[in-house]
Amino acid sequence: MAGKRKLEDLSLDEFLQSGWDSNDDEIPDENPEQNGLKKKAKTKQLNKVERKQGKASQHKDQLSRLKNKDPEFYKFLQDNDQKLLNFDDTDSSEDEDEQKYHKLPSMLEEASDEEKEQPQKGSKKSKKDNAINVTEKMIQDWRASLKKEPTLRLIRDITQAFKAAVATTKGEGDIECRYKVDDSSVFNSLVLFCIQDIYGAFQRILNLKADRNQKRLVLPHTSNKWQKTHIDIKMYLSGFIQLLSCLTEATVICAVLRHANQLVPYFLCLPKQCRHLVKQLLKQWSTGEETGRVLAFLALNNICRHKQETYLVSILKQMYIAYVRNCKFTSPNVLPMINFMQRTLTEMYAIDTQATYQHAFVYIRQLAIQLRSAMTMKKKETYQSVYNWQYIHCVYLWCRVLSTLHPSDVLHPLIYPLCQVITGTIKLVPTARYYPLRMHCCRALTLLSSSTNTFVPVLPFLIEIFQQVDFNKKPGRMSKKPINFAVILKLNKINLMEKAYKDGLIDQLYDLMLEYFHTQASSISFPELALPTVLQLKAFLKECKVANYCKAVRQLLEKVQENSNHITARRQNAPFGVADASAVVEWEKAIEKEGPPLSKYYSHWKKLREKEIQLEISGKERMEDLNFPEIKRKKIHEKKAEDKKEFKGLFESDSDNDDDDTGLKIKDKKGSQGSLDDADDEVLEEGSDMSDGDSDEEEEDKGDAKASKTPQPLSSSALIELAEGDEDVVEDLELSDDD
Repeated sequence: MAGKRKLEDLSLDEFLQSGWDSNDDEIPDENPEQNGLKKKAKTKQLNKVERKQGKASQHKDQLSRLKNKDPEFYKFLQDNDQKLLNFDDTDSSEDEDEQKYHKLPSMLEEASDEEKEQPQKGSKKSKKDNAINVTEKMIQDWRASLKKEPTLRLIRDITQAFKAAVATTKGEGDIECRYKVDDSSVFNSLVLFCIQDIYGAFQRILNLKADRNQKRLVLPHTSNKWQKTHIDIKMYLSGFIQLLSCLTEATVICAVLRHANQLVPYFLCLPKQCRHLVKQLLKQWSTGEETGRVLAFLALNNICRHKQETYLVSILKQMYIAYVRNCKFTSPNVLPMINFMQRTLTEMYAIDTQATYQHAFVYIRQLAIQLRSAMTMKKKETYQSVYNWQYIHCVYLWCRVLSTLHPSDVLHPLIYPLCQVITGTIKLVPTARYYPLRMHCCRALTLLSSSTNTFVPVLPFLIEIFQQVDFNKKPGRMSKKPINFAVILKLNKINLMEKAYKDGLIDQLYDLMLEYFHTQASSISFPELALPTVLQLKAFLKECKVANYCKAVRQLLEKVQENSNHITARRQNAPFGVADASAVVEWEKAIEKEGPPLSKYYSHWKKLREKEIQLEISGKERMEDLNFPEIKRKKIHEKKAEDKKEFKGLFESDSDNDDDDTGLKIKDKKGSQGSLDDADDEVLEEGSDMSDGDSDEEEEDKGDAKASKTPQPLSSSALIELAEGDEDVVEDLELSDDD
């Protein structure tokens, strides 16, 4: 056709004659969207082909450019590798398609177990065989090289060896290391070498100099060489944390913790390693030995002070949880550690009072919620949630925190709710069995009142004990040793009957009342404050008939009255009125500087009291060192049974008479020896069994007394012989000259 005609110009005959031979371009597309999709698919296929051929063409262009850049190398390729120059675009795409798919073999064979294990063993052995064994000579060479001039290569070798040594502590022998440590002496030498010298090497290689004022910490990442050395330092710190987690010897732990204090700046530059270090330090702070606890606390304190915004809040929370977890049980040995945790945790809270307020508010509120549930539900379980050591130690901790950080405008609003929690704890179960717990709460309130200059009525809780306990009543039991009120919260029924209970109660009341009056000794209102207590003590002295108790109370009463008269005499000459608060404060400060009589007596008494406590502790230690033998007394019936077995074969002919005599002797000796033996048995039984009830003991004592009074029954043969005996013979009495 000469030219293409449009469809509208064709007649019917021309259209039928032309048939369906028209091209796609002549007929417009009825669906333009499908046409667009087809074009996109075609372009994608073309792009794929271009990509496949593009790599080959690029490679061919590089070879062609190589002819101009390096003609000698191009000539070398022509002579030796002609196939590389005669590269075809189509071959690469076909090869790539063929390499995509894996062709299965015609026959499959299963390998044996030995063949499977052989390559694995071979690879492990080859890795271990290639590792260099660390020796003492290598460590000495490293030490000498570090002293001369540390290099990056030397630091890398030492850290690799340290990593291999630490890997042996947990049995991780499969770790790929350049070195290996097999000998224990080499391990000790390597660890000691790193602890002593590696810190100085890090400082020298990074050119770090300490700040002259020592107020600002110089962090290692500020050095220009940090990027080159941080991988090796990170490896060393990771191994150091693993080593610290595996140690058990106290002296070694202390040496490692001293090294940890040196490495704190490096840990601060690596957050992940620092978090792991904090975890180990918290473990040592809460459960370690005394020196280890102090070193761990110093490291934690350094971390919080220099990266306060990052670590302080989380460390405070973890330390409080560790404190609560480890004060569940209290004993004379554990109590100093709990006091140490209280004081160090208070130091940590002193870093930031805003964060301290948030923590204190949450945890004091938690204590108040537990107390409220116990007061409303009134069940044994809810009482136990409050009357336990964890609750009491938490209350004392917050009293110490608020008293130590006073004055603080941020923490001052927490004083009142904490006092309410403590007074509610005292009133929850106000019985005699929980007097020790009341003593602990009163001591905490006294500390809070004296340090924050806040009046807290503590004396009513102590005076109430004089009204509830009958000190004239004779004790039902004799105790072997005094009751230590510092490590108990509750007394049992047996303790309430003992003499040591009342003796200890008088001592505790004397100490607490004297301590509280000492805190208020310079107050202008001391006479009015002491008046109810003076009246109660005078009433006690009138009723009490025990000399030892009256002596202690009378001494306390005299000191309180002496201080009251002194304050009364001084304030009569005061030129100001009661409404002048500033003048009152100045007057009290002047009295405190002079030293009132009660404060002078308290300072002298405190020294003597501390000496007594030290002597008691040292005396207990000396007594524990001396291994005295225990005296075991046998009861009467056990002695008689053994005597019968021992002398059974002797005097067989006079057996009847001996039986009669023994019966009479038992009856005669009962009045003299039997009562003493019974008394000794009762004392031993009381000392050995402290948990039995009163009724059971009385029944046992009555049963033992009856058993000892009744004579031993005669046998049937002896009774028959007595019944069928000879007639009684009356003989004349023969009197001697002495009669």
